[in-house]
Amino acid sequence: MASRSEISPVNHDDIHVLEAVAVEATRKAAVASYAWVGRYDQDAADAAATKAMREALAAAPGRGTVVIGEGEKDDAPMLFNDEVVGTGAGPEFDIAVDPLEGTSFCAKDLPGALATIAFGERGTLWSPGPGFYMDKIVVPPAAKDVIDLDDPPERTLAKVAEALGKPVGDVRVMIMDKPRHKELIQRVVRAGASVQTPAGGDVGGSLAVLLPTLDVDLLLGVGGTPEGVMTAAAVGALGGGMLGRLAPQRDEEADAIRAAGMSLERIYRCDELVTGDAFFAATGVSGGHLLGRPQIEEGVVVAESLLISRNQIRRISHTTFDEELR
Repeated sequence: MASRSEISPVNHDDIHVLEAVAVEATRKAAVASYAWVGRYDQDAADAAATKAMREALAAAPGRGTVVIGEGEKDDAPMLFNDEVVGTGAGPEFDIAVDPLEGTSFCAKDLPGALATIAFGERGTLWSPGPGFYMDKIVVPPAAKDVIDLDDPPERTLAKVAEALGKPVGDVRVMIMDKPRHKELIQRVVRAGASVQTPAGGDVGGSLAVLLPTLDVDLLLGVGGTPEGVMTAAAVGALGGGMLGRLAPQRDEEADAIRAAGMSLERIYRCDELVTGDAFFAATGVSGGHLLGRPQIEEGVVVAESLLISRNQIRRISHTTFDEELR
């Protein structure tokens, strides 16, 4: 491990190197977890993705600190908070990560599972402490100045529709199909908007709002804090709008948040969740509208990734050769 004197801030050249590291980390995690698609073993899939991603990040130049990792809230395999990765010599950077977003999708061979990660300059990614869940709104750039997390959903729909120049009846909303969202979904439908209700896929739903080809106007509801920070990296890079507020789902979580001196009422803007330059990467695991699944045949592996950085969306197709997969 390098001494602190060998650590340096992220510069322009470092960014390109770290982007490549992030994409490679998600690619390796996706290929590793793909072996578990349809096998109904979420923990094994998660463990395979985590192991592969950790190995890829070990080769990253500099010193990366996992500010927020996925897994603690459901006792799954994880890259843990405050874990340090990288060679040690080079730039310091923050990491927010979910090696396998949509573990149930992977286990059941349903579309939507992704390997995901976000990098930011050191000190730029918000840490939710003991908070595992947050309430979120995500909108495209044209509506970023009209949202308020305290608004009822009907008012949010009306304001977003006006900002986008369309009637409420043409607004498409993404809300995860969870018991906690039953009333929210009903109210949005009664207000006249159409709703997509995937069983999970918090990050994928937010990306659908940001990518113009996917025809989603708004994401609402409670999801994970790691997904929230990764989403904020993508939202900030593309000029969209996002608000978040901690939303504990158990009394123990709420008590831990208060004990840590954090507020359950504070609303965080996107630029408070990610306070500097950051980028987001994902690779498809089980396929779907966002990214295809890896194609593996006789040692040839083709995977699809997405890299979102400042005002850029890049789709990447990797072709690699691995004799071990023959």
